[in-house]
Amino acid sequence: MLIFHTVHQLQNYLRHQKQKGLITGFVPTMGALHQGHLSLLEDSKKATDLTICSIFVNPTQFNDPKDFEKYPVTISIDVELLLKAGVDVLFLPSVKEIYPNGTVNQPHYDLGFLETVLEGKYRPGHFQGVCQVMHRLLTIADAHHLFMGQKDYQQCMVINHLIETQKIPTKLHIAPTLRESDGLAMSSRNMRLTKEDRQTAVAISQTLTQMKMQLQPGSLQKIKDDATAFLTSKGFRVDYTEIAHADTLALVNNWNGTDPVVALIAAYIGEIRLIDNMLLTKTD
Repeated sequence: MLIFHTVHQLQNYLRHQKQKGLITGFVPTMGALHQGHLSLLEDSKKATDLTICSIFVNPTQFNDPKDFEKYPVTISIDVELLLKAGVDVLFLPSVKEIYPNGTVNQPHYDLGFLETVLEGKYRPGHFQGVCQVMHRLLTIADAHHLFMGQKDYQQCMVINHLIETQKIPTKLHIAPTLRESDGLAMSSRNMRLTKEDRQTAVAISQTLTQMKMQLQPGSLQKIKDDATAFLTSKGFRVDYTEIAHADTLALVNNWNGTDPVVALIAAYIGEIRLIDNMLLTKTD
């Protein structure tokens, strides 16, 4: 595995590989790798000739500076995992490499409705930071294919919007959420959970499953209220339990029985904020 710390060196290498006709795949991460990341890398290895992984904890997408400071950094472990996974290239840049002119006065992206609901509402500025770093990384890697996980459902929609509006020649592939044996969605934030909170955290996926079982045409308010009440009883501080149109993320209060819908949850257990989602209906 080749490790690059600078944009110039990485782009020189990738340019030569593309000249050979190699198809490239890209998996951007913030490190603290888990099996979910490794499955995306495996998807890339199966679909492309050369797989690039980046590890960069992006400061501009943290609306809470304390959250940024506490984000788990496990570089040496991550490198070992990537070596075992057979990744071809690791991009490990500094903040200065990604933001040579500093992190202020970055471009503003028109995300429309996506920036006003759910994560956009509860984490103001978060998706601007996501777009800033992803636009930069996608330009640097210039990969044919991008692989991301469904756990960050809204973020995937934002990045797809970014690719379309900025006419970035990269195809986005979204893989199903990978879960622990008890149903908890794999996340780097899980590393920060205490043993007791880790046991409690599974209630989120249980709630999503219950929402799916309760789904029926008509008002969805009771389903959402029951979900919030259950999580609150387990000790969570709930930001939202919502059901939205799976294609647009428009919130759905009355379901017509046919539109594809997704349930989404964000809640704190202790100081750790966890998000998860589940498609409640089949999508094409």
